[in-house]
Amino acid sequence: QVQLVESGGGLVQPGGSLRLSCAASRSIFSISAMGWYRQAPGKQRELVAFITRGGSTVYADSVKGRFTISRDNAKNTAYLQMNNLNPEDAAVYYCSSGRVGSRGYEYDYWGQGTQVTVSS
Repeated sequence: QVQLVESGGGLVQPGGSLRLSCAASRSIFSISAMGWYRQAPGKQRELVAFITRGGSTVYADSVKGRFTISRDNAKNTAYLQMNNLNPEDAAVYYCSSGRVGSRGYEYDYWGQGTQVTVSS
């Protein structure tokens, strides 16, 4: 059974930081690229960042220089370190496992999501 379980969301002030974690089933983590999406109310879900099995990373322009995606293969866990958060970053963040192909990152599975709220 595939499982992706996010944690680490919450309320943070503008300029603050959060680190999201995604614990994945061992069966998929080792063979998958991992990605983080987010969806704000009334907006489409957007890909924030992804990391390949080998550790290469790609970021959306809106988060470059502020967010860092990483993975710990020994723990089957992916992370999203988010710094200098602003209200536009508020959304439900979803972890995903997937593949990288000719069209870039494509997801196979989702987690349940974790809420990030940025407000003073």
